[in-house]
Amino acid sequence: MERILDPLWEETNAEEPAPYLQHLADNRITLDVVPNGCRFFLQLTNDPRCHLELVEFLRLNTNDVLIPQALNVLPRYTGLKSLVLKGGHDFDENGKTKSGLLSSLPSELCSLSNLQHLDLSFNSLTELPLCVTSLSCLSSLLLCYNQIRTLPDTISNLRNLELLSIMSNQLAVLPGEIGQLGKLKTLDLSENKLACLPEDIAGLQECTELDLSGNCLTELPETMCQLVSLQQLHLHSNLLVSVPVGLAVLPSLKCLDLKNNQLRYVPEEIMNCPCVRLQGNPIGVAEPTPSTDDHVPVLKSKEIYLSSEDKSFLVTPDGGRVFLPLGPQFCFPLGAVSSNVTIYFRILPPDQEHVKLGHHDVLLSYTLELQPHDIQFNQDVEICIPYFVKRSMRKRKQDSLDVPNILVTPRTLRKREVVIRTYSGENWTDLATTICTKRNLAICRVPHFSWFFVVSRLVKDQCQVPKDGEVLFSSVDQNIRIDFPPGATEETRTISMQVLPVSTADLQRITGDSQSTTSPLLCLSQSSSDNFLCPVKIQLPLPTGVTGDTLDRSRLVLLHGDPQAQNWTDITSQVVFEITHIYARFQVDHFSWYWLWYTTKTYIGEMAKNVYTRLRMYQVNFVALQRKRDPEQVLLQCVPKQKVDTTMKKLKDRYKGPEPSDMVEIVEGEQFFAEFEQGLQLHSERPDCVNGKIVFVFYSRMKNIKEVYMTSQADRKEKDVKGQVSFYRGSVPAGLPKEATKHRKGPNSHWMATLPLKLPKLKLQYGENEMGKNGQSLPPLNLGNAETGYLTETNLSSIARRIGHEWKTIGRNLGLSTGELDRISYNKRDNLDEQIFDMLFSWARKIYDQQDCVQRLIEAMQESGRQDIAEEIEAVIKLGKQKYEQSILRLGLDQGNSSEDSAIAMSQS
Repeated sequence: MERILDPLWEETNAEEPAPYLQHLADNRITLDVVPNGCRFFLQLTNDPRCHLELVEFLRLNTNDVLIPQALNVLPRYTGLKSLVLKGGHDFDENGKTKSGLLSSLPSELCSLSNLQHLDLSFNSLTELPLCVTSLSCLSSLLLCYNQIRTLPDTISNLRNLELLSIMSNQLAVLPGEIGQLGKLKTLDLSENKLACLPEDIAGLQECTELDLSGNCLTELPETMCQLVSLQQLHLHSNLLVSVPVGLAVLPSLKCLDLKNNQLRYVPEEIMNCPCVRLQGNPIGVAEPTPSTDDHVPVLKSKEIYLSSEDKSFLVTPDGGRVFLPLGPQFCFPLGAVSSNVTIYFRILPPDQEHVKLGHHDVLLSYTLELQPHDIQFNQDVEICIPYFVKRSMRKRKQDSLDVPNILVTPRTLRKREVVIRTYSGENWTDLATTICTKRNLAICRVPHFSWFFVVSRLVKDQCQVPKDGEVLFSSVDQNIRIDFPPGATEETRTISMQVLPVSTADLQRITGDSQSTTSPLLCLSQSSSDNFLCPVKIQLPLPTGVTGDTLDRSRLVLLHGDPQAQNWTDITSQVVFEITHIYARFQVDHFSWYWLWYTTKTYIGEMAKNVYTRLRMYQVNFVALQRKRDPEQVLLQCVPKQKVDTTMKKLKDRYKGPEPSDMVEIVEGEQFFAEFEQGLQLHSERPDCVNGKIVFVFYSRMKNIKEVYMTSQADRKEKDVKGQVSFYRGSVPAGLPKEATKHRKGPNSHWMATLPLKLPKLKLQYGENEMGKNGQSLPPLNLGNAETGYLTETNLSSIARRIGHEWKTIGRNLGLSTGELDRISYNKRDNLDEQIFDMLFSWARKIYDQQDCVQRLIEAMQESGRQDIAEEIEAVIKLGKQKYEQSILRLGLDQGNSSEDSAIAMSQS
């Protein structure tokens, strides 16, 4: 903020700062998540205090109605290096992400000649604005989730481009000029409509990752075998019938993903390639017999595999099995149809817009529509739909669509169940479903076709209640039962019961009341809309921690819920309680939701509504990533399922490490821990880390990101130190479970996920194990003197980790020659960290005995634009001097009595 605002203006204008100035941070303006962000941006632009040319980073929300006006003033920000104009911040009534209002860019934006990063994702662009191809300094261009149909030939002007992402657009043709982007390293063209690739794609000689998944490719040009730098090639979910054999010998290739294509024959070289993935291809299956009925695939006694281009298939009286793309399959028994029938199908992404979900339902599959809806089969047809469980991040990256990901464990299934839901023409119903856990398939049998999808729901217990009465127990909580007396109904009714357990800790955290506790939430429904002819008795366990002996009846509240409006009504005065030691029983004549509370609060209905809203379930990943340049710094994060890929892509340039955990279900307000194991410990100076544990609290916005510094007592000069970070729900177990070494999750503990970490073996630095002429190690490298304070080797190493690609500029300002810098750059060309350490320590070794060496280092950082590092050095020196002076006063030391050793010791501490 000090850089952008004019200090003289501020000194002569002492009024309160305008509210929009709070969004300035050094040389950054971040307004994409701020309400009325574009209005603040326009006010900021017109503020005479601001030096607009100093702004380097800018983020705006293109869902804002004022975005056209904001675009018109953008050319005034001539110093911009990073510009983010993204939509997707708003949602429609169905919860679907809204595209931004950006459909074009003003031609004046070509004047932003310093721009290196441009993000135009989640907008309404149908073509790439020509002004973008004039930004010759661009190294990163993101155009994801637009409607772009073609790319201009002038794309070749972006000669410095290293990252280009155009995923989820409408590209049908790729211009040959794409091959002129010689510096391009990552190209993402997934989820488009490409049917072929240009021969000139061979020009991408620096490309290491190429994603072409989810297109309509039937073949690949032979020139792709010339992409010698390629490490990741994603081609899954296309229509490939052949692949060039030369792909198998690409020298750097680590992943060749050919899943879900139409490959019936694969060359032996490709088949034997260790990095190839071929699942979902009809390898070895003969070509289907051509049909005379509009080329519709005919289903006879043989199995057939349909591609993403097929929209229908023909069923004959002979029956058979058919496999759809993305996994659904059918088994038509012999005689299921009397004559040939054409079946049309659609597979829709997992979006709540297409389906009916209850409050605690979780969507687990694609939505499958089969037509005609009214067709009746002579025999039931078996439908198998894959649902997504226990999927690792490594597998997720191979999918072309954003499939749901959820962890369904034995512990979870005791309180939830997986079923197939269908539409009968009037309402949605759940079918009798069989689960194949080994293959993650939900299986049902139906007499007709409609819409189908898989959900995870609360366990539903059912019974038939005749005139003579019945008793219904909950399979989730055996303490819950419903007694139907004789005469309660004249005709047999179907009764359904669902139970939602409620954690006392969650309840007290949400309400802020340590005295509140509840029984499980009970949801009852019936096939008839009529009230019962005589009262039905419901038995619920008393709220946790309450017994009949200690019960204060004035605090016991029974709530009746409306499942549609989520409103809760206090009906305590309308029922008569029968209290035992552990149960509460009462009678009702109609069914809905019932919830027993024990609290001192008065307005219990509104509080219950708030608690119920916040008890909704979420699916998340736990992430533990290490900084590339300093693996001891670890980022811990809880990521929502829909943001995992985006988050990982944002972090991959700065962080590395294990993949995220499998998907986990947790509820809002739930607390979990992260604990380091096996020799790793948290930095003791962090106040939020106690006894090697970090406590997180989960909220709906998931703002629970922490970066911690970890150390190890092991000797890393000899070898790497391996450890792990484990996530726990609730209280942390006393010790790591025995099954932890064999399985990722222990079924009898609160352990949720464990991710491996590694502290690499320390690299030799200047002053470490460097042998002199006499065979002795060189003395420690310390800059400065006793009175002014020292910079130790540890301090210099910390400073080196803060330096980035500007290290040559810093080296020149330190006085190193161009030849020396070029030598370092060449000798350490494969490792940026070694280049930086070599530069800084070679300078320090030359100048360590000069009195002004520390001041010269501070000035070099300031001249190089790294004021943050300069201030850090000054802080270290200041602290060292203070401790030195304190040590003299405390120990009675003088200048001649080991002052140098004291100063060094104080600086290191």
